[in-house]
Amino acid sequence: MDLDLRKLRYFVAVADRLHFGRAADDLHIAQPVLSRQIRALEQDLGTPLLIRDSHGVALTDAGRQLLTDAGPLLASADAVRRRVTVAARGSQRLMVGFRAGITATAAVREFAIRHPDVIVDVQRIESDDQAAMLLDGRIDVGYVRLPIDETGLRVTPLYTEPRVAVLPAGHRFAGKQQITEADLAGEPLLWHPDTSTQPTKRPHPNAGYLVRGVDETLEHVAAGRGISFLARSTAVFYSHPEVRYVPVTDLAPDQVCLAVAASRTSPVVNDFLAAAHATAEITAECGNDEMWQLASGAASQHG
Repeated sequence: MDLDLRKLRYFVAVADRLHFGRAADDLHIAQPVLSRQIRALEQDLGTPLLIRDSHGVALTDAGRQLLTDAGPLLASADAVRRRVTVAARGSQRLMVGFRAGITATAAVREFAIRHPDVIVDVQRIESDDQAAMLLDGRIDVGYVRLPIDETGLRVTPLYTEPRVAVLPAGHRFAGKQQITEADLAGEPLLWHPDTSTQPTKRPHPNAGYLVRGVDETLEHVAAGRGISFLARSTAVFYSHPEVRYVPVTDLAPDQVCLAVAASRTSPVVNDFLAAAHATAEITAECGNDEMWQLASGAASQHG
């Protein structure tokens, strides 16, 4: 029997909440209806997925496995729906996502030579939604930074780049040419959902403010609420008069990769990936030494 995606969505709602009543409210259906759909799914699969008793709701081993597999499957179904909608408009369109500091310009130009009829849109993405946007079809190709949950994705390395410390302008190390991770021991650290922005060892055992994205990071650092770490190219593209960037010599470099949904098979997507790999050196040059000197010099002039 084919897996019913509607029942699967109902199951995920219950599994996430571990509460039938709240899941039913989220789904805008009656609780008895939801219970019947879950029982029907269990019958379809021939195994219990949830344990219901006086203590509440819990997942069985089979339920945990289904929850793990359900995310990419439902996202793939959403992606199919999006692509069909786009195709119905009669035009070919490719959506390329990119993380802060990464430029897709060279690849877009190279790709346009072979596909002048394809419209390429670009959209900045954040660390906590880069995988989800690829899986559900909101973007077709992503310039991502590791780490990323690779479940359901094809991820290929593109290039690496150094990282820098993001410090308040009045920080004791703000005027240094370079520092080490040990120099920052004991400093309060802004916490990012994106673990790629964290050093190998945290400068402070307790993370401070939770921030999302470069703009929030710069504002919190400028206000003296903590320090952070960014890829050097991000520092080239983003400046703040109250923030200084200082290279940290002993941090592992940031890894930039290309990612697509594993289920995504398209000559157009493959041609863009080829263009991106062919222009990787140009893309990496956006954070090269010359541009870095210009960016860090301009930042110093603010002080």
